[in-house]
Amino acid sequence: MYTPSPNQSRGRSAKLCSPTFRAPVGPAEGIGRARLGLMLCLLVLLLPGCAVGPNYRRPNVAVPAVFRGPSGAAQQASFADLPWWEVFKDETLKELIKASLANNYDLAAAVAHVEQARQVAAQARSQYFPAVDYGSALSYGHNQFTESPASNLPGTQGFFLGVVTATWEADVWGRIRRTNEGARAQYFATEEARRGVMLTLASDVSQAYFELLALRLQLEIVRENTQSYRNTLKLFTERQQGGTGNALEVSRAAADLATVASEIPTFEGQIASKENEISVLTGKNPSTIETKAKLLDEVIPPAVPAGLPSALLQRRPDVLSAEQTVHYASAQIGVAKAAYFPTIGLTTFFGKLSTPLADITSSSTTAWSVGGNAAGPIFHGGELKAQKRQAVAVWEQARSEYLQTALNAFRDVSDALIWREEYDAIRVEQAQAVEENQKAVALSIKRYVEGFSSYTEVLDAQQRLYPAQLALAETELNRRLIIVRLYKALGGGWNLTDAQWAAAN
Repeated sequence: MYTPSPNQSRGRSAKLCSPTFRAPVGPAEGIGRARLGLMLCLLVLLLPGCAVGPNYRRPNVAVPAVFRGPSGAAQQASFADLPWWEVFKDETLKELIKASLANNYDLAAAVAHVEQARQVAAQARSQYFPAVDYGSALSYGHNQFTESPASNLPGTQGFFLGVVTATWEADVWGRIRRTNEGARAQYFATEEARRGVMLTLASDVSQAYFELLALRLQLEIVRENTQSYRNTLKLFTERQQGGTGNALEVSRAAADLATVASEIPTFEGQIASKENEISVLTGKNPSTIETKAKLLDEVIPPAVPAGLPSALLQRRPDVLSAEQTVHYASAQIGVAKAAYFPTIGLTTFFGKLSTPLADITSSSTTAWSVGGNAAGPIFHGGELKAQKRQAVAVWEQARSEYLQTALNAFRDVSDALIWREEYDAIRVEQAQAVEENQKAVALSIKRYVEGFSSYTEVLDAQQRLYPAQLALAETELNRRLIIVRLYKALGGGWNLTDAQWAAAN
């Protein structure tokens, strides 16, 4: 719904209802009008004020008693209470996140958006006060303003007008209050959105960092397997040259070696792309990211209590921002309802009007006026009703989006809790598979050298080991990413100030 700006609203009222300018009046008439103006002022000020439209109430959310997850018990403490730098105690990651919070352009844009909303709220607040303006006109010439008797005198005449005007709208129906209420809600919504950008940024950097460590671990696995296939090819070649092998097994070993070795450039390219991603997140041009730790060195927190689901509504930035959007939409219903009622205000001016110009110093050239004005709708062809219905529909949309956001938040936490336990179980089985495949490779080579097995057993064992090692590395990555995901889902760092977010002390 379109809402006129403060200046537009004031200008429309002044144009429709301002008193007609009159020339200076006598003392008795001036005193009478002054009393009338004073009475109008008192009448407007004493009118009972009310804010039409609904008073805001947070929509009722069906909050579960506990999060669906492994524990199934209510917990007061929450993993989200930890500062982000204590989730993974990695100095390299800590410095990368600090750099992103200081230099990321998406965050800078979010900060600028908050400032825009703050200034919009300041503009709305200005409507509580009178608008004071000035105007002047000066001319000098012959036979000016022929409608004035004084202008019939021969010779050169002059004209001067200088006034200070003041207009003020009495917030009888609460239009200004509802406008301010909505502007504040928009400001708070952008502020929560900015906090959400900070949390998302920290999560994105953490995720990209662990993915980089995982890619380097996988590259190491590929290189180790490449060397293993190379040793197998050497063994098969030596046996062929000694007359105990054949060309088929050598060709098979060479093909497997080439297949595994071809993946080295793939992982190297993925590592470079991931380094570029981290560089952009930290506000730098693409460059190499130096890391000291390896993926398996990152210790996973042993306990990650989720806290109470009801607390999530007060912690997650996206949920809080969505709620403020509902608040704004609620206030706009009041603004739409206020349009049904007259706008009541006061106007006044004081200044000098003189023609000819030579009489400017005379007391008779003083001009002033005090008056009240009122303007209201009579017939708009259903426009006002449509505006109100539109505002209600916007509120219903915002309410539904808020409820969906809250529902998604509960799901995010539940998914993270469930998958944290599942990844731990998957890792146990995959680690066992890797260990057994390593034994199988060693045993198959020994049996092949001693002549108890064929070359196919050796190649089959190696082909089973390689994907098992990559799968275990992927699970190790997921076990760490799910912690990042859970921290974000819980609204981690909600109790930190902006200074603490940036300082990481």
